[in-house]
Amino acid sequence: MKIQIYEHITAGGLGDDVPASLRREGDAMLTAISADFQSVPGVEVEMGPDPFLTKAARCDWTLVIAPEFDGHLRDLSQAVLDVGGHLLGSMPSAIEGTGDKLATANVWRKRGVRHPRTEPIDALDPVRFPPPWVVKPRDGAGSQATFLIRNPTEREATIAAARREWPHGDLLWQPYVEGQAASVVLLMGPQQTIPLLPARQHLSNDGRFRYEGGSMPLPKPCAGRAVRVALEAVKGIEGLHGYVGVDLILGHDGDFAIEINPRLTTSYLGLRQLCRQNIAELMLRCVLGEAIEPPTWFEGEVRFRAD
Repeated sequence: MKIQIYEHITAGGLGDDVPASLRREGDAMLTAISADFQSVPGVEVEMGPDPFLTKAARCDWTLVIAPEFDGHLRDLSQAVLDVGGHLLGSMPSAIEGTGDKLATANVWRKRGVRHPRTEPIDALDPVRFPPPWVVKPRDGAGSQATFLIRNPTEREATIAAARREWPHGDLLWQPYVEGQAASVVLLMGPQQTIPLLPARQHLSNDGRFRYEGGSMPLPKPCAGRAVRVALEAVKGIEGLHGYVGVDLILGHDGDFAIEINPRLTTSYLGLRQLCRQNIAELMLRCVLGEAIEPPTWFEGEVRFRAD
């Protein structure tokens, strides 16, 4: 079985001006997942010089690692399907739907999934909805143009700063939810959805929510809460396959779903260190529809940086 692993940033898909931190993060994920697939019996990782779509057409599976913004992940995934390839990941429709934070919030609202109120930035009424607020892009990734607004006097200047960072896309606002930022990875296939070990997210404390890495495991009561939120968040969303991450907040006044990442995330770097099984192999078997047992985990804690 031939599997192509394509990481968009290190392949030059975003040009030469990509921040070094994002390039390191992409390289770390690519290195880790490639090594794990190479150790799966009967699997050959396609690393040749041929173009991405040429390899996608001849390989059994293609795993695309790319950011959701500007349609990168969706368009690359659709291109794989257009040349007759098969995705070891989510379908373009699911990528488009979950990449749109406003659309995802609307789905969650209809289904009763608890999440922060999410509205276009022009709908921010400081009288009806007092601060603090979070401003973020509608389809951003990696904490781009994301700001905490602590009081009304900061509102106009902060929104202007967000627009400068995100000049061509829509901005949203949400009330700030205090609590522990966490994430849960789900391996999703046609027969089952398997939650992996929940992780803390370490975010910058400068009001920008930059992802600095994570640690795992969460304490058992918190872990159970996180898994429940993640499973509720993806329930009923068609086309989510393979490795899917759910970001959430374990709050003092309840737990909130924040967003769905329909792709490999940096938490893979920590999960593979604690998992007794090969997560890449489990993901493949899950997508193939095989019945697999939930993975088991080594004792201890793992901490990892975004790079």
